[in-house]
Amino acid sequence: MARMCGRYAASRRPEDLAGIFEIEKWEPEETLAPDYNVAPTKQVYAVLDRPLKDADDPSPVRQLRTLRWGLVPSWSKTPEGGARMINARAETVHEKPSFKRAFSSRRCIIPADGYYEWVTAAAERELEVEGKKKRPRKQPYFVLPADGSVFAMAGLYEFWRDRTLPDDHPQAWWVTCSVITTEAETTPLAVAPADGPHALADIHPRMPLMLTPDRWDSWLDPSRTDTEDLRSLLAPPPEGLMRAYPVSTAVSNVRNNGPELLTELEGPEEGTLF
Repeated sequence: MARMCGRYAASRRPEDLAGIFEIEKWEPEETLAPDYNVAPTKQVYAVLDRPLKDADDPSPVRQLRTLRWGLVPSWSKTPEGGARMINARAETVHEKPSFKRAFSSRRCIIPADGYYEWVTAAAERELEVEGKKKRPRKQPYFVLPADGSVFAMAGLYEFWRDRTLPDDHPQAWWVTCSVITTEAETTPLAVAPADGPHALADIHPRMPLMLTPDRWDSWLDPSRTDTEDLRSLLAPPPEGLMRAYPVSTAVSNVRNNGPELLTELEGPEEGTLF
């Protein structure tokens, strides 16, 4: 089974995100262009509560930062494994060596428009079961909040020091992040495509864990470190908030990028899926 979530869209301007999340601090020089095909190792926006660097006041400040997607643990000798740590499972994030320290005190929200997931055509799945080797046709779907609101993905961030570089080198420190995933909903979508998936679980068994606004402050609060308390925040969002629709297979190529990738198709390009 392909890992998840491995691609998403993030087109909101930092000014818009600042209003949505009540951001107190962000640096204009860190502004990212709208990205309709975010892939691992790219720079992405993340919302976090943290004291400002070199500030006299140790109180956390709500910040919008740009981080590299693919978490590199602080104890890692090299950064190469980051591309494999784009996701952390909600069920085990508190105990996995790569994530548990960040889960305790370095949590963030990674804002998105929605995420992409690929569905293998029904005929191709039958061939896989029969053991016949053939490259399966896959239809991408875009999954997003039905009301068009921001998809606030629960995330973690971490600092990694490149010991091969001097302290004053601009790349001496890496700040990386990971998206937390949970089991996909089996309940009906708020809006389902004709002859398409009726639930998110029909597309993929897992999904990014979306935090509703009532949990944003608690999730970002670095003073909350109790594991069981934090795990209670990882409950899936209420049912019936999401919709999904087929999009062009152009999104399958990471070099393609633009708002046309989000255009809703009347039906799958890759044949009957369900």
